[in-house]
Amino acid sequence: MTSPSAHNLLIEAFAELGDARLWLQFATIGASLLIAWLIAYTLGKHFPRKASPGEKSIVLRRVLFPLFVLILLLIGKSVAARWLPVALINLAVPFALALLLIRGASEVMRYAFSSSGLISLVEKIVTWTVLIGLALHLSGVQHEVLNALDDLGINIGKQRISLLLVLEGLASMIVTVVIALWISRLIESRVMHADTFDLNLRIVLSKVTRALLILVGVLIALPLAGIDITFLSIFGGALGVGLGFGLQKIASNYISGFIILLDRSVRIGDIIAVDNKFGEITQINNRYTVLKGLDGTEALIPNETLITSTVVNHSFTTREVRVNLPLQISYDSPLEQAMILMCEAAAANPRVLREPRPEVFLREFADNGLLLELVIWIADPEEGQLSLRSTLNLEIWRRFQAAGIEIPYPRRDIRVLGSAGPTVNGTSA
Repeated sequence: MTSPSAHNLLIEAFAELGDARLWLQFATIGASLLIAWLIAYTLGKHFPRKASPGEKSIVLRRVLFPLFVLILLLIGKSVAARWLPVALINLAVPFALALLLIRGASEVMRYAFSSSGLISLVEKIVTWTVLIGLALHLSGVQHEVLNALDDLGINIGKQRISLLLVLEGLASMIVTVVIALWISRLIESRVMHADTFDLNLRIVLSKVTRALLILVGVLIALPLAGIDITFLSIFGGALGVGLGFGLQKIASNYISGFIILLDRSVRIGDIIAVDNKFGEITQINNRYTVLKGLDGTEALIPNETLITSTVVNHSFTTREVRVNLPLQISYDSPLEQAMILMCEAAAANPRVLREPRPEVFLREFADNGLLLELVIWIADPEEGQLSLRSTLNLEIWRRFQAAGIEIPYPRRDIRVLGSAGPTVNGTSA
């Protein structure tokens, strides 16, 4: 037995207004709403109201209520259909389904995609699409609209492409890709929290899983839209030509990104210097790597640069970095005492490591004084060296001032050698 059209349901619903049993349908709908709210409220306590900071999680609280309303309405319809008309219940089912679709699509998109203003626009588009579809279904003109869209088409060879086919293809493509992204996000959240694996390996698994799921989603969507997937061979040929002519750099950066993640030459959190840039790696994306400098700026380094250029990794095997501070004292100052004071000033700084311990070397007998060099080690290169150098120089200056040790400035002593000058009337000039 085929279900009645939405137009007939409206007529039957209005026709039953005078039926004394109509209140039973209202009671069934009201009970479904109340029970669904109680179930959603009880189960909702186990789900977060919103995503945790820095972590995306799907919020199921808004989906529970319409889901259970729809389930209870379908159960009530099947039970009540044996004793009374159910046109009003049939009319309530599409509304519950529309609400479920709107809220479900909203939550899936918010979880699948990064937070941006585009999500709000897409949510509005989905909401209006569902509402328009509901209106067409209730008005009973959906078949006429679909036939009209199918009539708007052209023939390309043996294939006829209509506006309806294009819309169905786009809809199926969007739905499958969004579901694929949602599943990949779920897998990514599990993989990224698996501390037993290396971070680079977790990123690679997440990216490969996402790419494969999107590919599977596209392959599923095309046959659903009535499109022959053999055209992918033509697309593959065009892609190969594009790679050969103008997409070498893009493809190289993508491949380099996977090479970087697999060989673990650099990792997130490493302190590197490359291409006159110095900073901490905060992201490793498919095409570029984000390098955050000490001044707060972020440089987007193409992945190919990290493969073809020399990269100075300050934290490849260890985060310990040596810092040298040159300093001059005058020849009249006590050398050994100055060296001891410099070591004590370095040891008093909390950023300076105790092992290897600070050392001072007599580097050179310079023109203006004795050139010393303080060698220290730090384990936090991401904090920079300028403030450390300033603090140490200031502390050394204070200790030198208290000990009377002189820091020289350029000076030249001139001696005039030779006999006296010419005389005038017996007096030397």
